[in-house]
Amino acid sequence: TDKVSKISLVDLAGSERASGTGATGGRLKEGAAINKSLSALGNCISALADHHEVGATKKDKGKNFIPYRDSVLTWLLKESLGGNAKTIMIAALSPADINYEETLSTLRYADRAKQIVNAAVVNEDPNEKMIRELKEEVERLRALTAG
Repeated sequence: TDKVSKISLVDLAGSERASGTGATGGRLKEGAAINKSLSALGNCISALADHHEVGATKKDKGKNFIPYRDSVLTWLLKESLGGNAKTIMIAALSPADINYEETLSTLRYADRAKQIVNAAVVNEDPNEKMIRELKEEVERLRALTAG
């Protein structure tokens, strides 16, 4: 049978504070755009974590809008974030005290992501699945008539 999968590897580095980088001009604009995308991703992660929170009622879950369209990054990661996927997030931390705030922010970000629960299932072509099931049924019926 044909089974389909997709892998997405995303490096979310680049969320440094503008004042700490000394960037100007184009680099500063690029950094701002990256931070805007990371902020949109954080909003999606928070909305998904709230959606999957233990004790959330169906009524609460229905109100929870996931803002995937707020950035290209979140739109591209939609299936990985809240869809039919197994997702792993690796948080890179710094032991240096100068990076304390950023490390704490990264840990909070990862903690929210950890609360997202996806129920991934095997992606199988529906036609292939039907053919496989029919072949299994034919074999089962042959075994019944032979025995």
